[in-house]
Amino acid sequence: MEAIVGKTKLLLVQGDITQQDSEAIVNAANTSLLGGSGVDGAIHRVGGPRILEECKAIRAKQCGCPTGQAVITTGGRLKARYVIHTVGPVWSGGGRKEEELLKSAYRSSLTLAKERASARLPFPQLAPVPIVFPLNGPPEFPFPRLEIS
Repeated sequence: MEAIVGKTKLLLVQGDITQQDSEAIVNAANTSLLGGSGVDGAIHRVGGPRILEECKAIRAKQCGCPTGQAVITTGGRLKARYVIHTVGPVWSGGGRKEEELLKSAYRSSLTLAKERASARLPFPQLAPVPIVFPLNGPPEFPFPRLEIS
């Protein structure tokens, strides 16, 4: 599936994010930055120990990565030079700013990618809409209203 938003082309692709040949990829991380299951675990396994070492250094400086924020490491053994680790929110009924935090996770990731001049940025699903958010999803998908200056 493909959509054009402003000057940006968005592609919905099914595949292995660890095999994407791009300047950077986005990791659906947890706040600890120590790896986990799913996409996070796969990126750490394929990328090797260097990613975890850099995540530990970030933890030592700032105690992890808060929900809605992003940090960047090298890609280790991945094809991508960088991994942008971002933490999406868990749906808690809508009263804990989940929509804003999800937008912030995308925005923070896109800002880091722009700083590295990355024109192509594969994202995994940051907050599993059918599982974590209500079936009808968050009130508004974050991309159409994101503006990165």
